[in-house]
Amino acid sequence: MFDVFGSVKGLLKLDSVCIDNNVFRLHYKATVIILIAFSLLVTSRQYIGDPIDCIVDEIPLAVMDTYCWIYSTFTIPNRLVGRVGQDVAQLGVGPQAEGDELKYHKYYQWVCFVLFFQAILFYVPRYLWKTWEGGRIKMLVLDLNCPVVGKECKADRKKLLVDYFATNLHTQNFYAFRFFICEVLNFINVVGQIFFMDFFLDGEFSTYGSDVVSFTEMEPEDRVDPMARVFPKVTKCTFHKYGPSGTVQKFDGLCVLPLNIVNEKIYVFLWFWFMILAILSGISLIYRMAVVAGPRVRLYLLRARSRLAPQEQVESVASNLQIGDWFVLYQLGKNIDPLIYKELMVELADKFQEKNNV
Repeated sequence: MFDVFGSVKGLLKLDSVCIDNNVFRLHYKATVIILIAFSLLVTSRQYIGDPIDCIVDEIPLAVMDTYCWIYSTFTIPNRLVGRVGQDVAQLGVGPQAEGDELKYHKYYQWVCFVLFFQAILFYVPRYLWKTWEGGRIKMLVLDLNCPVVGKECKADRKKLLVDYFATNLHTQNFYAFRFFICEVLNFINVVGQIFFMDFFLDGEFSTYGSDVVSFTEMEPEDRVDPMARVFPKVTKCTFHKYGPSGTVQKFDGLCVLPLNIVNEKIYVFLWFWFMILAILSGISLIYRMAVVAGPRVRLYLLRARSRLAPQEQVESVASNLQIGDWFVLYQLGKNIDPLIYKELMVELADKFQEKNNV
């Protein structure tokens, strides 16, 4: 377990070179860390108690615990309303009348695996982009992210950058569009995972967070606790076995699921986190479409990134760039010292002007 925690700790390290953006990092850093931490928390149930404890007459408790953990438990939705100790013994538990709907809870042994699988899916776009990117930005930065660089060294490296842009002008669109594809994958992934968790929790996740919020505003006698409905702490379990004469005997057990105290909090947090992440990712895609479709938008962003450079020279540089060239230059602006970036913009403007005059 400590080895796994060490791997998660590696995600907390700040990259020496930035090759993406803040919303992208929310997917592969923050969300992956959250999901792995929750998966480890659920997996470590042996440190905080048994995952299930059942009581039943005539059946060994260890056998009943194992049987109900494997074959799932159930609640009766009609018994979710009422006062505990007066109307019902426990919410969702009571005598089973003919025609009563039964809600089976089969998910709990899979929660730790599903959370870990989700973490892997959130890292896939990052893995793809890191593979496709191939260290290009890191190679181009050439230690220019340090404010203290020797004059000769700085001049040589700026010249390399200027020559790179002059040589590779209008050939970098595919590089940029691969990053945009990864941004789209991030959005598809987070929306798809909301639907996946809704399927996993039997259609309960899509409104789970909003139901928890609205639950607090209802009268105690009339309200149904959504956390008790989705993650019940006390459930029923039926065990059948043959009697001495071969007659099938039915034993009605009561099971306590202490792990659901953790699960209900995890999924409330995940509901709000995923909704916020989906909205931010959607806004990021709208921003990206504006960048791709609007040369003026790219100019304003380049001006904002290179505030120290003369604006007419920034416009001169922007007018010569296609979307791929702009993207690489903009990413460099995140990693290069602002004073050096200003000098780079001036030299690029001179280079493009000289090239256009030839």
